[in-house]
Amino acid sequence: MTARPADAADIVVAVSGASGAVYAQRLLRVLVEAHRNVTVLITGPARLVIAHELGVDLPETDQQSAVASWLGGEAADLVRVADPRDLMDPICSGSHLSDAMVIVPCSMAMLSGVAIGRGDDLVLRAADVMLKERRLLVLVPRETPLSLIHIRNMAAAAEAGAVILPAMPGFYAQPQTIDDLVDHVIGKVLDQLGIAHEMFSRWGDAEG
Repeated sequence: MTARPADAADIVVAVSGASGAVYAQRLLRVLVEAHRNVTVLITGPARLVIAHELGVDLPETDQQSAVASWLGGEAADLVRVADPRDLMDPICSGSHLSDAMVIVPCSMAMLSGVAIGRGDDLVLRAADVMLKERRLLVLVPRETPLSLIHIRNMAAAAEAGAVILPAMPGFYAQPQTIDDLVDHVIGKVLDQLGIAHEMFSRWGDAEG
């Protein structure tokens, strides 16, 4: 396998502590399959949710090996795991060339931090960089019902340039499994990233 170039532009995927860890797992595996370089940020609450919902233990120590094993395939070459507490990481700077960032799932606490530009950990600082550099930031909130505070935070983030892409799968493709529902949402994320896929049948397709 070819080693990941040190200066390669990448996609940043941050996983927060909202329910819906399966969305992060699916997106990361698809990006690896698409041979994209990925910087992964997994918060402490996210590790707890991943363990509870997916039965996957990602210890705080040696996360690089643990995440590579979890994702399989070429993850060891394509995925770099960064510490959410490390404010000296390259993605803290706008001079680092990241193609896009996705926060999936995006908790309401994380959303509020993005909306006000808090930037006090690596996830929020990286998101702030994407907005200030006018690069693609996709937020995938997974919460219901929504309070007015949540809605206003989504509006503020959208006004700053973020794409708000709630984890709301469509049913027009007649999904048969939970995987089908997950794939619909991840397909929408891939559309935003400009990555071709066949995750779901589009409206108007012969089989759709």
